[in-house]
Amino acid sequence: MTTFEKNFTTEEYQRRISKTRAAMSAQGLDAIFVSDPSNMSWLTGYDGWSFYVFQGVILTHSGDPVWWGREMDAQGARRTVFMEGDDTIRGYDDTFVQNPEKHPMTDLATLLCDLGLGAVQIGVEMDNYYYSAAAHAALVSGLPKATFSDATGLVNWQRAVKSEREIEYMRRAANIVEAMHDRILELAEPGMRKNDLIAEIYATGIRGAHGFWGDYPAIVPMAPSGLDATAPHLTWDDRPLELGEATFFEIAGAHRRYQCPQSRTLFLGEVPQKYRDAEAAVLDAIDAGLAQAKPGNQAQDIANAFNATLNKAGFEKDSRCGYAIGISYPPDWGERTISFRRGDTTVLEPGMTFHFMPALWLDDGGLEITEPILITETGHECLCTTPRELWVKP
Repeated sequence: MTTFEKNFTTEEYQRRISKTRAAMSAQGLDAIFVSDPSNMSWLTGYDGWSFYVFQGVILTHSGDPVWWGREMDAQGARRTVFMEGDDTIRGYDDTFVQNPEKHPMTDLATLLCDLGLGAVQIGVEMDNYYYSAAAHAALVSGLPKATFSDATGLVNWQRAVKSEREIEYMRRAANIVEAMHDRILELAEPGMRKNDLIAEIYATGIRGAHGFWGDYPAIVPMAPSGLDATAPHLTWDDRPLELGEATFFEIAGAHRRYQCPQSRTLFLGEVPQKYRDAEAAVLDAIDAGLAQAKPGNQAQDIANAFNATLNKAGFEKDSRCGYAIGISYPPDWGERTISFRRGDTTVLEPGMTFHFMPALWLDDGGLEITEPILITETGHECLCTTPRELWVKP
């Protein structure tokens, strides 16, 4: 029988739990129910495509966490979590699944009572993709003596500084996204159907790089061309690549759920001067922003330096130009904590990882040249070696 390789040691999970418990104490919480699959995995190791049904992790101030979810997913929990013993893995029966007459949170309420948590202060992730208004209503109704607080982001913030093993996984993901970009540059040409190119991107990403396998990214490839590239989040279709158009490729390598996104832009044919001007402005602004990417500075220092340089060249970017990255599940590869934008005073620390994302959208296309970065003891490190430039093919 194949043994499932745990991503981290029990000691590392226990360190994470200790950090989280300290944050719980600071908020006066007796327990938290964690429904974000990224947070579930970070705390316990659980890894499964089961987040379309209700599931979560219960953490108190003593003992191991308790995984709770659909009964058929309990075996997956046994295969992936660090905890041992049936008392740490609890499943609800299938009659609760997508049944308007029975909500799974009523089963969770019963479990929390059984664990002695029926009348305590419980934190839940209110602003979360995986925790609905109906779920909260059912849980509150089932625990009338409990008090609930919003614990959105509590676990996310504990993930900000990565361990050596986490950084190792992100370096592997960086190697994978480099290989994906190499494949794009090798194959893309006028007349090639976009979906055929996306198939090659996926194949390269899943095969992996340098002997390490590729996981599925938390966001699908975004690869719009021409006027479609004036919008940031369009994906692909079957239309062929055309001369005279720019296509940006916003993609990520992933390894053991750790995400390393990076974007590059390819222009087919002769490049208009406005794209060259935009490229020069973005590259100068990236250099200015990276100069501020060092421990002790604030997240906003990177954004302010980037935007000031970009503005001098006659360009503007209204949105943030970066965000924290790490372990993630669909639909987002960001950690939903730190952003590179004016007003974010988070102090940068060694071990933090970000997607520095200084994209520009023009009137007839888009320009994305982005970098995943690591804050080091003395400055920063770009995790990828992909050439930082506008790519051009005739």
